[in-house]
Amino acid sequence: MVQKLKRLKRELAHSGAIVNMYEDSIEMPNGKVVKWDFIEHPKGAAAILPVLPDGRILMVRQYRNALDRITLEIPAGARDSVTEDTAVCARRELKEETGYSCGKIEKLLSLKSTVAFCDELIDVYLATELTKGEQHLDEDEFIDLEGYRLEDLCEKIYAGEIQDAKTVAAVMAYANKRKQE
Repeated sequence: MVQKLKRLKRELAHSGAIVNMYEDSIEMPNGKVVKWDFIEHPKGAAAILPVLPDGRILMVRQYRNALDRITLEIPAGARDSVTEDTAVCARRELKEETGYSCGKIEKLLSLKSTVAFCDELIDVYLATELTKGEQHLDEDEFIDLEGYRLEDLCEKIYAGEIQDAKTVAAVMAYANKRKQE
């Protein structure tokens, strides 16, 4: 049975450009006080699964410092402010990272990326009716674009080649949506 825990204190340990890290003091049901890490993602984020006219899904390949390797993901990024509509953010990230614009956007799902220690919320959208333009990458972004069949992405997920939570959730939600149509 899960019992009530009580947060006694939250202390800011580090304030960063995207996230803030805290050390929380938590009182357990037996009275013991433990320290837990908490990462706040104050703005939230949006991600977008872009489907090309031929049915392939446009993916971005980029370096991720936390893993020290290149990953295959859907385009995504943080909101500019806590009040920015996530659909606006998703459209912007699509344009910046891929160069494409979408004629149609539809919300697929919302997810919390890592509930054990982070409050990041990501709204995930489906983009169709894509038109090609030019990428507008940030100065610290180096991204390659690749198109994949849905079936190939599902295989990559099951093989452990794609592990990014937002990408896995988006691809699986889209696969389910396609099955329902």
